[in-house]
Amino acid sequence: MIELNLAGAFLVGLLGGVHCLGMCGGIVGALTLGQPQQDAATSAFWKLQLGYNAGRVLSYVLAGSIAGGLGLLLAQAGPLHYTQQILSVVAGLFMILMGLYLGGWWMGLARVEKAGGVVWRRIEPLGRKLLPVRSPGQAFLLGMVWGWLPCGLVYSVLIWALSAGGMAEGALLMAAFGLGTLPNLLLMGAAAGWMGSLLRKPLARKIAGGLVILFGVMMLVQLRPVA
Repeated sequence: MIELNLAGAFLVGLLGGVHCLGMCGGIVGALTLGQPQQDAATSAFWKLQLGYNAGRVLSYVLAGSIAGGLGLLLAQAGPLHYTQQILSVVAGLFMILMGLYLGGWWMGLARVEKAGGVVWRRIEPLGRKLLPVRSPGQAFLLGMVWGWLPCGLVYSVLIWALSAGGMAEGALLMAAFGLGTLPNLLLMGAAAGWMGSLLRKPLARKIAGGLVILFGVMMLVQLRPVA
């Protein structure tokens, strides 16, 4: 079961590239400000890109660990199997909502992102102090701040992490999701124009949204009725 969840989380992160363009594309561009254009083909450029993303994924892992631990506490507070079933149903429903959001059919999760902006306004000034980025270590710290950017996609997977079964499981789930987002965001750093034109295509958004909806439905279908 855990292997299926990890594979699913990776797939959701990968398909979420259509959302990452809107949420993080501008940030990727801002992070590379001050870096010579020709540096895109050098090891220094890629060290910074990897630094940003390593910090971002680590912040996801920390958040996943917290969510997994909280979910375990909730499960232990009541009938274990019943509570886990409820958390799994909520996670599956959020995956479906995320798919509708990615496909452009329903934008309700934008309200969740706005709610997260309250916390982000307090964290964002820390990241601003790290610009312009000059070293991989600085990029890593900035990535850790960036990882807390209000994002409906991240929040949906965090709700999934609540039903993962514990802190380690929640951390692994978010790590798999974070790794799934890497290809899109690394490519944005090197070829933002090409990626932008591809991911803005309505068909790409609808295919990605449809696949995430399908995964959410699969999560719900595989649940066993509570006796």
